[in-house]
This record gives sequence, C-alpha cells and structure tokens, in this order.
Amino acid sequence: MSIMRALRAGAAATLLTLASQGAHAESVKLTWYMWASSDVEVAAWKHVAGMVTAKYPDITVELQTSAFLEYWTKMPALAAGGKLPDIVSLQSLRFPGVAPLMEPLDGRIADSKLHITSFDPSILKALSRQGKQLALPYDFGPLVLYYNQDAFQKAGVMLPKPGWTEAEFNFAAKTFSKEGMFGIVPSVPDAFMVFARSRGARYLDDKGQLDLVNPGIKAAFAAYVELVTVDKVSPLLPASGTLSSTIANGRFTSGGVAMYVDGPWQLINLKKKATFTVGIAPVPTRSGGSVSVTAGSGFGIAGTSKHKDEAFKAITIMTGPEAEQYLAENGRAFPARSAFQTFWFQTAAQGMTDAPAAMAAALKTAEPYVTTPNWATVGALFEQYAPLAFSGSETPEKVLETIQKLASQ
Repeated sequence: MSIMRALRAGAAATLLTLASQGAHAESVKLTWYMWASSDVEVAAWKHVAGMVTAKYPDITVELQTSAFLEYWTKMPALAAGGKLPDIVSLQSLRFPGVAPLMEPLDGRIADSKLHITSFDPSILKALSRQGKQLALPYDFGPLVLYYNQDAFQKAGVMLPKPGWTEAEFNFAAKTFSKEGMFGIVPSVPDAFMVFARSRGARYLDDKGQLDLVNPGIKAAFAAYVELVTVDKVSPLLPASGTLSSTIANGRFTSGGVAMYVDGPWQLINLKKKATFTVGIAPVPTRSGGSVSVTAGSGFGIAGTSKHKDEAFKAITIMTGPEAEQYLAENGRAFPARSAFQTFWFQTAAQGMTDAPAAMAAALKTAEPYVTTPNWATVGALFEQYAPLAFSGSETPEKVLETIQKLASQ
C-alpha cells in the first residue's frame, strides 16, 4: 500500500507540475492604449497596469500612450487596419464615434461578481449604447474653474465661490490684466461650451445634431472671443496644433494666467507643476445660471480582441476599488465609484478648503455633456479655426459657420 500511495503521490505531483506549466504557457499579454499629457500621468497608468498582474499573474498589460489629440486621430487608423488594442480607453464626449468597435460587456458583467451599481449611473449611461454597456468607467466630473489663490489674495480680489457672478468674474479678470498677468485662457471647445451653456446658448438642435449657427451660440462665441480681442484679459490662443486646454494648463501652472477651466482629473498635473496655492470654484453665474457639464472616461474591450475574457478581468481591476482609491488620491480621477470620491477630497485636494463646496455646487447644476458621433472632428475643427477669431483675422460668426459646414460633410 505504501508503494501505491507513493506512486499516486508522484502522479499527483506530476499532474500539478504539468498544470502549472500549462498555466504558465497560457500567459496573456494585453495591449492598452491610453492618452497622457505628462510623465506623472504615464507613471500613474503604469501603476494601474501593474495592479492587473498583481491580481492575475498570468496577465500582463502593455501600456501605450499618446497625447490626447493624437490619440483620437490614431484610433480610426488602428481600427481600419485591424490593430485596435485589446483595451481601449474611452472618453464619454468622443465615445459615440467609436462605440460600434466595442465589445458589449453585459454578459460578462452578469457572470462576474462586479457590483455595477457602485458606479455613478450618469457615467455608466454615457458609456453605453442602445442598452448595452460598452465600457466600465473610472472617472467622471464637472468642468470647474481652477484659480491661482495666491494671485487673488495678492491683488486683493475676492476669491471665487459658489454663486459668484459674471460681473465679479469680469472684475477679477480685468484686475489681473493690470497686474502683469492674464485673467483666463479661452480654450475650446469644452471650456467654451460651459461658457455658452451658462449664457443659455445651445450647441445641438432638438434632434441632437450639431447647431453652431443659431443666434444664441453665435452671441456666446462672440462674447468669448471678446475676452481676447476687446477686454484683453486672455492671451492669444495660437494655432499651434496643440490642444488648447493643454496650452491653458501650461499658462496657468506657470503663473501667466489667474484662472482656467478644466475637469477634476487635471489635479494630478496641477499639483505636480504649480508653485502656488490652487483654488477651485464653479463657473460664474451668467444669464443662464452657473451651468457646468459632466464628462468622464472608462475602459472598453475592442471587438477584434483575441483575449476578451482576460481583458474583462483586467478592466475590472483597472476600475476596481484599489485603482479608484489610487487614482483619486493622486488627483488623476474623481472616481466613478461614488464611495471612493472621498479620497479625492481627503488626499488629492487636501488643503483646498473650497473644493467640497465648489464640487457640490458644480455637480448640482451640471448637465451631461451630450455630443455627436463625430465630436472628435468637431473638437479638432474648433482647435484649428477658433484661433482665427481670437487673432481677429476672421469673425466669430464666420468661424462657427465654417466649423458647422466642415463637420456636417
């Protein structure tokens, strides 16, 4: 009997060894494409990719990054060549244009232990189409106004706060133009859309189609352009081929401007680069109120991926509790999981005493940032043609008409 037991034990050990070797042979390397605008962002995403392997040793995630504008111009080419990565990063504003390329996640969500209700319902909806969930979100949030608190205090200007008015905003912006710095940077299209919506203007018609030629949006854009051409409170936006929000971020963190509009996900870069105290406030109240827009991002699986099951395991980790806490604490995400938003306030926004009230006010009046399927094109056209209006070489009305015409082709 002892010999038989020894033989059985040896056979069992052999089977375990073979099973282990088989598991090792089935290791999968996933590709993941993500946008990033700084080394600190790339480091954060590499950390998140490492979380996947820590949980699933047989899965590695190879991170590939591009600047934001380049990301969206490369995506169609990758799709056309059948070279989409396994994991695709998706922003809600540009999601409609690539939604047909994504693998529906509903079946895998149902079979998993994923608590989908822990995510904010608005960003889940923004990353779904025709009742199918096509991505899991990691962040969302309203566009807000960041400001240089040190500069405000030095100039004796009242700090922005919920309910501050357009008149107070204009006073602050003009004051800084006398202090050797600009008031704000006129980035497009997102910051402009917040400006326009707060004036009661609309950029879509009743059918959800792009409408940049109605009187309200034209008047709003003319007023936006006047910040540069008439009020002189904003620097000239160059036609550089660089994302205007990136230029705005750089001007702000270098101390050249006192205010700029962006999302809570930018806090990671502001903390890294700014040498002054950063404040946060909702956009000022104008004729339409203080209206922000909410947007967010997540991770989907390419329909062409050969490793869909492994990719699903990966994105559940990349949007999971540990990743959400990490991204929140580092200021890269205002978490899509509602329970983890406290980490953004406690760590990333530590010392920003105005952050809780500002975010609460912005979220209270924010509306979903609804876009068209070709919003990546619309955004690129704004980046290309808006500088013509800011430089005075073309009228704001003509610029909007040009964008409308080219985006509708």
